[in-house]
Amino acid sequence: MLDLKSLNYAIRQISEEKALPEEQILSAVESAIAAAYKKEYCGKGEIVHAKIDTESGQFTFWKTKTVVDESTVRIVDEEEELAAAEAAAEKGAAVVEPVDEEELLPRYNPDRHIMIEEAREIKKDAELGDELSFSLEEKQDFGRIAAQTAKQVVLQKIREAERDSVRKEYQGKEGEIVSGLIQRVERGNTFIDLGRAVGVMFYNEVIRGEHYNIGDRMRFYVVAVQDEEGKRPGIILSRSHPKFVAKLFEMEVPEIAEGLVEIKSIAREPGSRTKMAVHSTEEGIDPIGACVGQRGTRVMTVTNELGNEKIDIIQWHEDPVKFIAAALSPAKV
Repeated sequence: MLDLKSLNYAIRQISEEKALPEEQILSAVESAIAAAYKKEYCGKGEIVHAKIDTESGQFTFWKTKTVVDESTVRIVDEEEELAAAEAAAEKGAAVVEPVDEEELLPRYNPDRHIMIEEAREIKKDAELGDELSFSLEEKQDFGRIAAQTAKQVVLQKIREAERDSVRKEYQGKEGEIVSGLIQRVERGNTFIDLGRAVGVMFYNEVIRGEHYNIGDRMRFYVVAVQDEEGKRPGIILSRSHPKFVAKLFEMEVPEIAEGLVEIKSIAREPGSRTKMAVHSTEEGIDPIGACVGQRGTRVMTVTNELGNEKIDIIQWHEDPVKFIAAALSPAKV
């Protein structure tokens, strides 16, 4: 019997610390217990499940088999297969035979398959593809080794669930600005503590000449969230991306956030100069003035965030000649 008090406490604690649903953690525990039970008492190919009664602490174990027939699986005579392999080995070469459609079918495995004739003896209306459940007894000696195995799998499942939770959270923030603390710098790459996750700003994403001191709080543009199998999500951050400038202006200029002023294009030399073309979607609104702000307060806020990077704001024109002329003219901010 399981110590329910300890289990429930652990689940609540992990749920609060990792911001994971309690049901997801309990499912991870049950998967771990099933894996430990299978390792100790079942065949390698068996599909084992476990359920914890959250009121009594008792385990329920069962295995499932898929209903098949000769059209859905490949029946192999193991003795004939072994004899053929031995004969091929004596000749010093493998026997190569044409592959027919039957060879593409999965091999029949009695641990996870049940023939339809046998299945209908158990369940009269069984159909191909159905899954039948078979109860497994709760072993009295399901002890220390199995518990240790379960613990390891639980930790793995929790890490996976936490990784998925972080990935989903930050994928929704791609193209947005986040705040974080400089954690460390290794080989030119800067690692940022984002709270529940750690992001990385590669060397080519930094602002030239900018210093990153451990513990400094800064803002970053989320370029992408990459999920590598078996690893934590890779949250790629940037301070040199042109869209970082656009997002900063969107935060500072209500007219941009409301769609009254549009940023049509940005050319940037990070740490040196940014040239941004803007356009008004409403008559009577000065797009350049809106971005500059009263006494230059809005543009200065962005400039300060970028380490005093010079920002030129120009009027966008549909006419390429006028637009190029504006782009090449000295800044008027």
